[in-house]
Amino acid sequence: MTRVHDLDVGAVVRVQGLLSGAGVLRGAQLLSRVGEHALGWTALGLVGAALDARRRGDWLRATGAVVGAHGVSVVLKRLVRRHRPSDPRVHVLDTTPSDWSFPSSHAASTTAAAIAYSRLLGQRWPWMVVPAMMASRVALGVHYPGDVAAGGLIGVLIGRRLAPAPVDSHP
Repeated sequence: MTRVHDLDVGAVVRVQGLLSGAGVLRGAQLLSRVGEHALGWTALGLVGAALDARRRGDWLRATGAVVGAHGVSVVLKRLVRRHRPSDPRVHVLDTTPSDWSFPSSHAASTTAAAIAYSRLLGQRWPWMVVPAMMASRVALGVHYPGDVAAGGLIGVLIGRRLAPAPVDSHP
C-alpha cells in the first residue's frame, strides 16, 4: 500500500508543480467555490429553469442529475473513507467540508452538469470546465488524481442516465 500512496502523492506534487502560478491557483479556488456542494451548478440549472419556461422540466431534470451525482459521491466518500492528501510534500491550498477524499464530489457534479447542460444548450462548451475542475482539485492539494477520475465517472454515469435528451444544435 505504501507504493500506491507514494505514487498518488508524487502525482499530486507533479500537478502542483505544473499548476503553481498565482493566477492558476486563484482560478482553482474560484472553481472550488462554484463547485462546493454543487451549489454553483445547481443554481445555474435553476436559473435555466426560471428563464426557459418551455423546457423548465428538462432544466429541473438536468439539475437533478447534478444534485444526484453530488449525493452519490458524498455517500461513497462516507463508505470508502479515504483521507485527503496529508503528506508534507503536498501543499493543501483550500479548505474542505470533510476529511474524505474519494471520490471527488466537485468532479462528479461538474461532469454531470457538463453533460446535462450541454445537452440542453445544444453546445459542447460546458465540457471545458470538467478538466479545469479536475485539475484544480489536485492542484489545490485536496484530492488525488484517482479521486477526480472516479468523481468524473460518477458524473458521466448519472449525467447520461438522468439528463434530458440532447437538443439538436443544427435546426
